[in-house]
Amino acid sequence: MSKTILIVFGTRPEAIKLFPVVHALKAEGRFRVVTCVSAQHRGMLDQVLEIAEIAPDHDLDLMKPDQTLDGLTAALLTGLGTVMDAEKPDWVIVQGDTATAMAGALAAYYRKLPVAHVEAGLRSHNIYHPWPEEVNRKIIGTIAALHFAPTETSAAALKAENVDPDTIHVTGNTVIDALQWVTKRIEGEPALASGLAEIEARFAGKRIIGVTSHRRENFGGGLESIARAVRRIAQRSDVALVFPVHPNPNVRKVMDAELSGLGNVAMIEPLDYPNFARLIAISEIMLTDSGGVQEEAPALGKPVLVMRETTERPEGVAAGTARLVGTEEDVIVTEIFTLLDDKAAYSAMARAHNPFGDGQAARRIVELLGNVRQSQTR
Repeated sequence: MSKTILIVFGTRPEAIKLFPVVHALKAEGRFRVVTCVSAQHRGMLDQVLEIAEIAPDHDLDLMKPDQTLDGLTAALLTGLGTVMDAEKPDWVIVQGDTATAMAGALAAYYRKLPVAHVEAGLRSHNIYHPWPEEVNRKIIGTIAALHFAPTETSAAALKAENVDPDTIHVTGNTVIDALQWVTKRIEGEPALASGLAEIEARFAGKRIIGVTSHRRENFGGGLESIARAVRRIAQRSDVALVFPVHPNPNVRKVMDAELSGLGNVAMIEPLDYPNFARLIAISEIMLTDSGGVQEEAPALGKPVLVMRETTERPEGVAAGTARLVGTEEDVIVTEIFTLLDDKAAYSAMARAHNPFGDGQAARRIVELLGNVRQSQTR
């Protein structure tokens, strides 16, 4: 009898990092694969579902304007619990650190269902940076029966928390699987990533910097400082900044106030996955407070400046592919100008080894799920 695997996700990053696992499980043929989306991020999630050709079996459609974290968590617990009661899965798979992932793990625990955690063991060791993701990860780490750690560093973090070493497996990060998959798709179907063609033509001859910023802990003063830094960088005539602006009003009002009307700053709507991969490819530098970009950009040889005080991905900093610059305006500007003007500094980051995987993470995860004994799940 085939095992039923329930895969739970709700945001764009989760969808990107889990669609290779969904594909690999379905290709294996030994599993009954059930997908459930919370739609914690509705529009951005749907973009990935479309390109990955995944039609969810359950769609909770929980996104509401300005919903609180506790309200979202309550809705997730009851909604996901109902799905679990109906499907009675042998395993529940969650990814990363979102409210959906945490609630999925907790709802499974309430039913004594084993949880497999994709991208396990990331730690910043500060419960407010990133917030609330650091605590979400720790909750899932306490519950999970299988921990698919992307790197040896993340595996070591789990072992330091006294997680059973036999349940920890270093698989690489599935984001590299996804990036390789979408890059191959774009090669065969260039129109998938043609959404930036007008901007590329507009900024021909300029050095493009890709920008993303949406961290909750940066709301307020941090975002305002980031916006001022972007404005100062834009004073250079040789650069252009492409900034897909997160739909959260806390982000948009700050960026609109500071950056509207600048000729070499393109503030655009969030990009679908193929076009975001294209943005990384055409950028010289990625300036971000995101987690996933710290993994994706090095895979394409692009330095990453991380506008945060801590990172749960220290492997990139250690390898030299990423650098923490915080949110202080002068520091951001100085670090960007150093990479633009110092060829040796740029080359050192661009050529550093990407520590996040080889594109085979999903295959390893499926093999591990197929080989696990039921006695190991209780």
